[in-house]
Amino acid sequence: MHRRRRSALVLSAAALLAAPLLTACGNDAHPGAAAVVGDQRITVAQLENRVNEVRSAQRAALPDDKQYEQVIAKTGGLTRSTLHTMVLDKVLHRAARDAGVGVTRKEIQTMRGQLEKQAGGRKALEAGWLQQYSVAPEHLDDSIRTEIEAQKLARALGADMNAQDGQNTFWATLSKTSKKLDVDLNPRYGTWDVKTSKRTDLRTPWVREVSGGGSTRAEA
Repeated sequence: MHRRRRSALVLSAAALLAAPLLTACGNDAHPGAAAVVGDQRITVAQLENRVNEVRSAQRAALPDDKQYEQVIAKTGGLTRSTLHTMVLDKVLHRAARDAGVGVTRKEIQTMRGQLEKQAGGRKALEAGWLQQYSVAPEHLDDSIRTEIEAQKLARALGADMNAQDGQNTFWATLSKTSKKLDVDLNPRYGTWDVKTSKRTDLRTPWVREVSGGGSTRAEA
């Protein structure tokens, strides 16, 4: 893929990777919930369905048992990472809304078309996001929407994501939003604290480029 798309965002999903180090609250006050973000619940059933969709897509893509088992071994923390991604997406969505940022269906279709062209078609794009970000094909449009929100939020904040100060501004906004929403995770999945050090070895789709215009497809 185009090299400029690879380096545009150093920001990482630290809240995902650093789960064992996090210090936020978590209790049994919300039975049946994997997490509560503001007034929204992510139920255990919703989380399990999302994970099952990824596993089903992986199984379909890898009919060879040995290859599939290797993928399972590499993504053993899928349930926890999926939940943290779902929570982080909700935090970002609220931050974008508070900043007056919205995403249209046309924008999603336009970006998807660009990404498919870069990837070599719809199937190739779906396979790439499944492999790199554990996004099942049926949720690809949702991930693209979230990525566009991240781009627009950065622009609204005047945050240059190629600079450390810009990254700090962007992440500080998510931190404030996370506190406002009083994110609460079921203890079985860990705890939540968006104020963690930034790392780059675990990725979610929108945690890549949020500063440029147009497509944001990053090279793996």
